[in-house]
Amino acid sequence: MSPAPHPEHGAAELCSAGTTLYERALRDGRLPAEAADEAPCLVDFGLLHPAVDDPGRLEPVAPATALHRLLRATAERIADERRREERLAESFAPLMRIDDRPARPADSASIRLLSGTERINRAITETMAAASRESLCVQPPVRRVSHERAEAAEAIAMVRDQDLLDRGGRIRTLYQHTHRHLPLAHARYEQLNGDVEARSLDEVTDRLVVIDRTVAYVPANPDGTLALEVRHPALVSYFVTTFERFWRLATPMYPTAVQQPSPGGITARQRAIAGLLVEGHTDSVIADRLGMNVRTARVHIAKLAATLGSESRAQLGYLIGRSGILDPEPREP
Repeated sequence: MSPAPHPEHGAAELCSAGTTLYERALRDGRLPAEAADEAPCLVDFGLLHPAVDDPGRLEPVAPATALHRLLRATAERIADERRREERLAESFAPLMRIDDRPARPADSASIRLLSGTERINRAITETMAAASRESLCVQPPVRRVSHERAEAAEAIAMVRDQDLLDRGGRIRTLYQHTHRHLPLAHARYEQLNGDVEARSLDEVTDRLVVIDRTVAYVPANPDGTLALEVRHPALVSYFVTTFERFWRLATPMYPTAVQQPSPGGITARQRAIAGLLVEGHTDSVIADRLGMNVRTARVHIAKLAATLGSESRAQLGYLIGRSGILDPEPREP
């Protein structure tokens, strides 16, 4: 069996095989030439060279000499980059004189695209570390991930949330109603100490995080691997207004859960399903919108039909409209 190919790397990231062989060469003084087969990077980087009196053996270059040579090569690359910067500046100077619009500082960008869940979480954590007032979050049903990844993400969120609470901040979170009975949702809030509230709705938007009413994070693709960091005041204000309106419509979940009323034997869940049925959605769309599986959605639809005395899908829509269960209810200001 042929040995595995040697991984490519730079001189600054000397591989473990190369480090071990170089240490051996320094101790022994010389090595057989074939010994370099397991770490050819040592010859490529000039850390080993053939002995003058015996080309079949390799001698190590003194570490101080090798380090000086590598640093000099790095300095030359930096000098090349600086010369390239000067050429670019010279090329763009006449173009900049034509365009007399004031330049906007790079750090004032109002929208930034973040790629990768790790980068997104790091950006949220950095913003939370500088926050002092509040965090508003809409938390839709979480995509299926491994247990280890879920635990790691939860641990990071718990630390940054508690840090904000310790600074006197406030945390409010909106969940989809199907998550109000999940032990994990209640457990995380019971572990936090401070001004924390959670409410639930039958339907919520995609994930939204607003920090100190100055920075917002929203998904930029369906699987959540891209996100927008928004700092434009008008957009952030719009997100806050949207959250506040959802918040007033939501049912308290923590610290004190409130049972949703079911006038006429129609539960709040069934009213939400009734609204989607009237809009003409299929069972699968209704289940997806309300965060449940299709079988559960069909059970609720069957109970709704039985309560209203419906014998068909078409009749159910008519009976829903006639029953008045979708009429808006007066709410407290």
